[in-house]
Amino acid sequence: MTITAALILFAVTWFMVFFIVLPIRFNSQQDAGVVVPGTPKSAPSDYRVGRKAWITTGVTFVIWVGLVAFITSGVLTVRDIDFMGRMGPPSAVEAE
Repeated sequence: MTITAALILFAVTWFMVFFIVLPIRFNSQQDAGVVVPGTPKSAPSDYRVGRKAWITTGVTFVIWVGLVAFITSGVLTVRDIDFMGRMGPPSAVEAE
């Protein structure tokens, strides 16, 4: 795995985890009972995106390390998921 591929994997995983973490413990202005004029009732009341970004980074790092270990281990290769047989028969080196 190249450095660029590892960074892209981290970025994609980070955003996926971030969108999962964002709605956790979300408190709207309607829930808090104070709606600021000019904003919708569903707007966040006291939102700390920075804290959620740090939580996301920690969780993502753990998931990313697992993904990198799995990808670089070679347990599963592209030939293993070639159900249509488009890659042709395996060579003698791969069959061992």
